[in-house]
Amino acid sequence: MDAWAGPVRIAGTDPRLDRDMSNCSIARTLEVVGEKWTILILREVWYGSSRFSDFERVLGCPRNLLATRLRMLVGEGILATETYQEPGSRSRPMYVITPKGMDLVPAVMGILQWGDRYLADPEGPAVLARHRECGARVDVQVRCGQGHSVRAEGIETIPGPAFRRKPAE
Repeated sequence: MDAWAGPVRIAGTDPRLDRDMSNCSIARTLEVVGEKWTILILREVWYGSSRFSDFERVLGCPRNLLATRLRMLVGEGILATETYQEPGSRSRPMYVITPKGMDLVPAVMGILQWGDRYLADPEGPAVLARHRECGARVDVQVRCGQGHSVRAEGIETIPGPAFRRKPAE
């Protein structure tokens, strides 16, 4: 039975088309990380960059935009700053990933995996993701709470505890 067909179905309408989207987790997430430079900053953090000058050099992002994105990532708790000081220089912040930021790894790895499959150069991907301990290729998979691998067609969405319909007009 379709979980959407129960008490939320009204007069034959499909509630998936009439739901209030103001509490959508995907939309809220994209408000934070759904911009190109933000994802590329996260990529560079995972590749080992931690300094503003590193990000600026590698990304070629305008300084003001880079500063804004880094502040936002720190403000959201995805990155944190630590102070470092090179001999003879003033102290500066470096950016480190937080546990909240580490939780974004599967999403960014999924983007990498998709890009490697459909958009890589003819000779192959520019970067390979490998398991540090055994050297095997890393790939992103969707699994259920019981540990089963789940393909996209095997996923169903059902109303959650915060499901709400659009207010009547």
